[in-house]
Amino acid sequence: MNSRHAADSGLIEPIACTGVSRRPFEDRDLEFLYQVYASSRAAEMALLTDWSEAQKVAFLRAQFHAQHTHYQTHYPDARYDVLVRDGTDIGRLYVARMHHEIRVMDIALMPAYRNQGIGRTLMQVLMDEAASVGKFVSLHVEASNPAKRLYDRLGFTVVGEVTFYKRMYWVPEGVMPVLNPAAAVPSADVLS
Repeated sequence: MNSRHAADSGLIEPIACTGVSRRPFEDRDLEFLYQVYASSRAAEMALLTDWSEAQKVAFLRAQFHAQHTHYQTHYPDARYDVLVRDGTDIGRLYVARMHHEIRVMDIALMPAYRNQGIGRTLMQVLMDEAASVGKFVSLHVEASNPAKRLYDRLGFTVVGEVTFYKRMYWVPEGVMPVLNPAAAVPSADVLS
């Protein structure tokens, strides 16, 4: 685990009611962000008993690079944050705020910080934000990801599938997501 201290870099901004702060990622955070990504796929990699450790690392680095490049290319205005607790980097939160939706592109914590209610609280903060501005929250999650159970408990519903991922929405009262057929992407209308 990379335990580089967050105080070494840019602006640190508290996230209400979480005990966690965030700061925009910088290029020097890429190794830490890779470690977060790799830790989130550890169970999957453990199943690949015919791969050497070097093959697993090479695969994970290539996948991380492809994901990072995709996010930066397709969501240039998104917020890419390193999560910080007690001065230590603990995870990442990538969020795209669009016209009608708040898209949680990625939320991941290092193993030592999982199952402590941090992810739930971060999601609740985003849901509260969405409700206050008349947007819905969307995300994609693999069906086998333990986080899917959290999203189910928070009231997210599966609205579709994209390859291996379930597309899920949380819609606050008074907001109705509708499909924009021209773009084949969701948008939302606020109900009167």
